[in-house]
Amino acid sequence: MTKWVSRTLLLALGAGLAAALAGCCVPEASCGCHAKVKTYRSSDFYADGNFVPEKANQAYFDLMDRFGVPAFEAFKTDKMADGKTPYFWVTDFAQGDFAAIGMGGVIYVNEKAEGYFNHDIFLLPGQSICEHRHLKTVDRETGRPIPCKMESWLVRKGSVYGFSEIGEPNLDKFPEVKARLAKSQLPHLKCVHVEKWTADGRSHKLAAPETWHFMMAGPEGAVVNEVATFHDGNGLRFSIPSAVF
Repeated sequence: MTKWVSRTLLLALGAGLAAALAGCCVPEASCGCHAKVKTYRSSDFYADGNFVPEKANQAYFDLMDRFGVPAFEAFKTDKMADGKTPYFWVTDFAQGDFAAIGMGGVIYVNEKAEGYFNHDIFLLPGQSICEHRHLKTVDRETGRPIPCKMESWLVRKGSVYGFSEIGEPNLDKFPEVKARLAKSQLPHLKCVHVEKWTADGRSHKLAAPETWHFMMAGPEGAVVNEVATFHDGNGLRFSIPSAVF
């Protein structure tokens, strides 16, 4: 009788523990499944009208913590090859509306000789990258042509809405997305085809060379890995005339 009670009690405790673990996530930072999504206003990232990168950095580090993505020490301390640009960089594209239009990123590799590029993109909830495209260029040192950047994206955490100028115009079918487009972007918008991409292991490729495109994070934000050919900044064009990268 004692052995039967002990065995039954252990089974019950084991079942209870399994149910508890299935119903929660501890610690939250390990997977982010129960961490609260923070909401931001653009005013949170400016002081006296000036963009404050440190505030943007912290918002992305909080996003990483919620998703269980490591915020490596290198993200906080290292510089790019020029010795000035932060390894983990942020931009508001000079639009003064960071919560709506901005991004954070880490460029791990950008090899001109071998022609490949690897980049992580970080987006706050509802935040979008400025609409842009990549044109072919000429190497200023050698005079050789550089093909336009071709790229693909793998959503690692969260979700995004991928915008393209190619495809059936369907923006009106995504009213929640249309409502969150940055005011500075709307007058210049060229991409009217939208697809929702989730962290499902599927990669998404740029529709065609030199085409306009961008992405907007879903309501939980997003971490996206981009694999591409060499990125020459001289070929980057924004649809918003005042945008700067």
